[in-house]
Amino acid sequence: MSKATQSKKVDRIDLKVAGMTCAACSARVERVLNRKDGVLKASVNLATEKATIEYDRSLLSLDDFKEIISAAGYEVVDDPVDPVTEDQLKYEKARNKMLLAWSFTIPIMLWMIWHMFVAGGHDYGKNDAPGLYEIGSLLLATPVLFWIGLDTLKSGWKSLISGNPNMDSLIMLGTMAAYLTGPAVFFVPIDNYSGVSAMIMAFHLTGRFIEAKARGRASDAIKKLLELGAKTARVLRDGEEVEIPIERLQVGDIMVVRPGEKIPTDGKIVWGSSAIDESMATGESMPVTRKEGDQVIGATINQEGLIHIEATKIGKDTFLSQVVKLVEECQGSKVPIQEFADKIISYFVPVVIGVALTTFLLWTVFPNAMMQVAFTLQQWLPWVNLNLSPLTLALYATIAVLVIACPCALGLATPTALMVGSGLGAENGILMRSGESIQVLKDVKMVVFDKTGTITKGLPEVTDIVVLGNLAENEVLRLAASVETGSEHPLARAFVAKAQDQDLQLVTPTDFQSITGQGVKGMVGDDLVLVGSRRLMENHQIQLVGEESLAGLEAQGKTAMLVAVNQEIVGIVAVADTVKDDSKAAIKQLAALGIKTAMITGDNQATARAIAQQVGIDHVVAEVLPDGKVNEIRRLQQELGAIAFVGDGINDAPALTQADVGIAIGTGTDIAIESSDVTLVSGNLSGVVSAVSLSKATFRKIQENLFWAFFYNLIAIPLAVLGLLHPVIAEIAMATSSITVVTNANLLRRSKI
Repeated sequence: MSKATQSKKVDRIDLKVAGMTCAACSARVERVLNRKDGVLKASVNLATEKATIEYDRSLLSLDDFKEIISAAGYEVVDDPVDPVTEDQLKYEKARNKMLLAWSFTIPIMLWMIWHMFVAGGHDYGKNDAPGLYEIGSLLLATPVLFWIGLDTLKSGWKSLISGNPNMDSLIMLGTMAAYLTGPAVFFVPIDNYSGVSAMIMAFHLTGRFIEAKARGRASDAIKKLLELGAKTARVLRDGEEVEIPIERLQVGDIMVVRPGEKIPTDGKIVWGSSAIDESMATGESMPVTRKEGDQVIGATINQEGLIHIEATKIGKDTFLSQVVKLVEECQGSKVPIQEFADKIISYFVPVVIGVALTTFLLWTVFPNAMMQVAFTLQQWLPWVNLNLSPLTLALYATIAVLVIACPCALGLATPTALMVGSGLGAENGILMRSGESIQVLKDVKMVVFDKTGTITKGLPEVTDIVVLGNLAENEVLRLAASVETGSEHPLARAFVAKAQDQDLQLVTPTDFQSITGQGVKGMVGDDLVLVGSRRLMENHQIQLVGEESLAGLEAQGKTAMLVAVNQEIVGIVAVADTVKDDSKAAIKQLAALGIKTAMITGDNQATARAIAQQVGIDHVVAEVLPDGKVNEIRRLQQELGAIAFVGDGINDAPALTQADVGIAIGTGTDIAIESSDVTLVSGNLSGVVSAVSLSKATFRKIQENLFWAFFYNLIAIPLAVLGLLHPVIAEIAMATSSITVVTNANLLRRSKI
């Protein structure tokens, strides 16, 4: 961020914009917002109907944005409290409009078929005046356009006269041109297309209905997430259990959660233990054990024991709310490839209107030349009738151009794929912050990992016990762990945890002493026990044994400590930060995808090399400070190209920001997650492979959608210009193009990530 930007009072706001019907609309709103002084960046998403604006709050306010958007022909509305209900209402409204339109249009179609094949093409009287069919189709078409389709006509007219025509403008021009042939037959020799105008509008409203249904499916991820939250919580008040609405829950409340119940909000277990189903957060199907002192996530399910949980986060601060926020941010963002589509869309509708006018002129000025070209293709397009009058053919071709060329599919191509992709990621514990990260991640040349807490578990564990005397292995561990109970050092806690796992009876030491940099000593019952380094033993005149075993463990990157009882070494206990179960497999999978891997850590060379060798990483940079990590990533970017960095700690935040894609381990710190582009909730490195696979699958769908959106127009517009595309078929093709891209985006759900 530049100094100039930093000096501004930058804020961000998300606005719900009503009235946008196509990509030209969203492009128009985005354009007028970005032109305003004080707006740093504005992005408008057609699929979510949201404008995301970064602005200088010292210059602009909410009222200013409402005024700007209103002047562009649209309206800022309150974001619904329940988006699920809002989507349902939109779906029902679109369905009702569609059914009502077809109730008038189907009689027109049946009458049209009878008129063409039974009545011989007309039912005129002896003076060849318009008959019952012409009048009837005009009357039946009138409510379809001026009642059911009135919103489309209004939107189209308003956009047209403001100088920013949109999809509705094209539909308005096409249907009105067709409709006006109805009254025109009373005055000029022309075919009546008023019934066709109703058919065009009916197909248009059908397309809108199917879009509403498909777009509702595309945003299912957020709906599902919102539905996951508990509605009530059972809390302890004055020693009694009280059930309260989730909205009344406060930080510090003690929640009582029984087996089979949802955990109401994020918290810490203060009593009991249980197996928790965290699949909604991590995507992992196996439940995990949580005990006193462990953090738990709201909306996860308690499967076994009765537990008491202290609420630590409520409302917008909870994990679930943050996930919803991240998914919404991603769905509201844009991938770089969309800028290409947006640029085309900004010119598209005016160009189409120009093409339509040119088509009309060509057919009226050069009818014979146009018919000669069309005649060569007529044999493959049986619906074409080149025996119509020149004026009818001119209108026929012009209407077809207007209705086929609507750019709605172009506007939906990217955001719908982004909506499905980000939702699919959230369901699998992969939280994408932006669309840009989805596009960049597929092209990374190397994934760089932090070591502690990323490749490794971040918690020291006892890995080896070597017996050097007459005592049994369990006794060596019991005596060492007993004396270590007096220490708060992380390595000491590893001793104690291992002994507790084996149900060993530990004794509180007496005369305990911690010797800095060397180890500890104390009396365990009648035995003097020392645990520590060679130097500790030498300073207490204890003869060293087991040097070969000690050196071998240290060569593996482990911290090995000697255990002496009553002035005699009885064993060696080795402690190490162990590798996560899936680290090796994940790094192997990345290699199979052609992606290089590296490790950067502040740990010593020996330990770093040992861990890297264990998981299959060749490039290792050890003993570096946070700024050293940033410098190494810059060097790799210059050498290789796009780099992803995976980390979990506060010291990883600068590196996460520097990388082209920063991936935070969700089990890490909040600051690391805030600095990242992608968050892996489960903390497993297999999530990195899944994130790359998701990126590739999502971007592939975006490319397919853009292809289909362009393909329809590139094929259909020339046919329409030549008069070879019936206006009704043109409308079906236009609606189908939008439905195709939305449906194709939803097929992303089948991807195996």
